[in-house]
Amino acid sequence: MKYSNIQKATFIKRPNRFIAEVEIEGQKEIVHVKNTGRCKELLIPGAEVWLTAPGTPDRKTKYDLVAVRKSNGILFNIDSQAPNKVVKEWLEKKDYDLIKPEYTYGDSRIDFYMEKAVSRERYLKEDRILAGKQSLGENSISEKERFLMEVKGCTLEVDGIGYFPDAPTERGVKHIYELIKAKEEGYNAALAFVIQMDGVKEVRPNIETHPEFGIAFEEAKKAGVKIIFYTCHVTSDELVIVGMT
Repeated sequence: MKYSNIQKATFIKRPNRFIAEVEIEGQKEIVHVKNTGRCKELLIPGAEVWLTAPGTPDRKTKYDLVAVRKSNGILFNIDSQAPNKVVKEWLEKKDYDLIKPEYTYGDSRIDFYMEKAVSRERYLKEDRILAGKQSLGENSISEKERFLMEVKGCTLEVDGIGYFPDAPTERGVKHIYELIKAKEEGYNAALAFVIQMDGVKEVRPNIETHPEFGIAFEEAKKAGVKIIFYTCHVTSDELVIVGMT
């Protein structure tokens, strides 16, 4: 995904989680921060930041703060809406027959639901295996594979490792348990982390910030939920997925 109307600025302070004060060419400006996480190791006085002016009518702020350069020189995209956008671009290049964002499952909205046709050869093979265990009927396999994917953006890096979350997220824990349930019901369930910086290939649970997330993460792995890491390239005006591990 690519931004337009990018403007470089200098970070001054963050009065609350929604806004920041920056300096643009000697003038102070209040901007919207597109990330409600803490970002305390990124948004420090004097940091280089990049803004985009979406041009939405009747906004209280002209700019959105979308990227920041950390003291170690690495550029971070901190736009919390960007991960879903780049994952959608990635999925659309794959061989899914259906991609549906914001899919209602259980008591949650999971980021993506996908379908893919199963080859006839594989279908017959799996059906024979199932037939040997139980009678066919409502429990027989479908000719379509069903996928659920929940996406999380990672903006916290320590010594080359990504960590999530950077603030407690009860919603994130709830989504993980929904994925575990979906896996038990026959879905291909995945928890995907979009790493919003270059050079990081792994994300670990930030158990110091939210121990319950770490517990849920490990339970998901044991239940067979796939853990995906999307590695990215970040520039001041772009975030793009370059690989998957």
